[in-house]
Amino acid sequence: MQALLSFEQSPPLAAPLRFFLSAPLFVVLAGVLLVVDGGALLGSRWSPATLAATHLLTIGFMLQVMLGALIQILPVVAGANLARPALVAALVHPAINLGALAMAAGFLFAEARWLQLAAALLGLGLAVFLGVAGRAVFRVPSTSPSIRGLKLALLALAATVGSGLFMLLVLAGGWPVALPGLANLHAGWGLAGWAGVLLAAVAYVVVPMFQLTPGYPARPAWWFPPATLAALLLSTLAVVVDAGWLNLIGRLLLALVALAFIAQTLKLQVGRRRARPDATFRYWQLGLGATLAALLMLIVETLLPAGVVLPAEWTVLLGVLVLVGGFLPFIIGMLYKIVPFLLWFDLQHRSLPGKAVPAMNKLLDEPRMRGQLHSFFVAFALSTVSVAAPAWLAIPAGLALIVAGAWLAHNLLRAVLRHRDFRRAGETAKMPA
Repeated sequence: MQALLSFEQSPPLAAPLRFFLSAPLFVVLAGVLLVVDGGALLGSRWSPATLAATHLLTIGFMLQVMLGALIQILPVVAGANLARPALVAALVHPAINLGALAMAAGFLFAEARWLQLAAALLGLGLAVFLGVAGRAVFRVPSTSPSIRGLKLALLALAATVGSGLFMLLVLAGGWPVALPGLANLHAGWGLAGWAGVLLAAVAYVVVPMFQLTPGYPARPAWWFPPATLAALLLSTLAVVVDAGWLNLIGRLLLALVALAFIAQTLKLQVGRRRARPDATFRYWQLGLGATLAALLMLIVETLLPAGVVLPAEWTVLLGVLVLVGGFLPFIIGMLYKIVPFLLWFDLQHRSLPGKAVPAMNKLLDEPRMRGQLHSFFVAFALSTVSVAAPAWLAIPAGLALIVAGAWLAHNLLRAVLRHRDFRRAGETAKMPA
């Protein structure tokens, strides 16, 4: 671990930590929406409540954690030192939080001014991040699959941001532009290109490190990120030239590439050196299983004969599997390793020579993580089943999601407070008698 994480390269602890601590609150807000308007949220992909909840999770939680992780990972893993990371974090963090809230309000209340505010905040915040991160990482040679993946993920984020801002302006201005095709591309570039490729690039490092598995084979690891972007480019071209057959190829290629990554990760987990599964391992099992189910649904949908219309619940269920069952577990599982590790490493850096540093499980113990894991399992199960019976299960699903998000926030905050206590104790020990 220490070979991968150097304090000469690592940014100030507060820079990534602020993203990690505020992100769980957006899971809570999504749960509140599910309680208040679950019938509409689970009834259609296009309802205002669905759009608001989706972006609370994708921007407020997923994007926020990923940006915080990149602030830490780019200098440590890729050797791409960000210019003034503390200032970048201080500028980007409020822009993402306020932008996500403004977007949710704009969707819920059909208010153009909120959507315009969201476009301004998110556009400026992400422009700052992409400018600083891109300038740093594209100067570094792609000497590993992780570095290549980080570069391609940033390109996919730029495509996601561009298409998303355009759609926000279309909605705010009432322009006569058909959005369903563009929305599908936006979702593809955001979930598969940005989140999926970044997840893989990070997994190449953290899965062997924290789950004690063998390393990912080099050749598949090198080719997964560009193959993913190639599939997305095919689908984008298909929309531009209106070629349905090309879109079919792009969607199938994307599904097969993702299935290959899942199969490889499952194979590595079978060969791990730790016998007892911890909360992170269980979270990744859930994420892999739900994503596998979603990919099979995508393949079925793609291969259906023309003219077959699937019910609205199909798309909603697919979204629940991808977001609540897939990306959220992956990200929470990594948070439970990355946050205690960063706190522990900071304590080690500050400690007196020869003085033992508290173990990571003293900062965040396994029983607390496992309890929150069980609450999330309940939230995911209820969210999945509630698609078929929203009148009965939307409120319980929303309440369970609120509990899981609040519990996650509590666990992470408690780890930070424990770190503060240990740090103060160490500073007291350094004081002369």
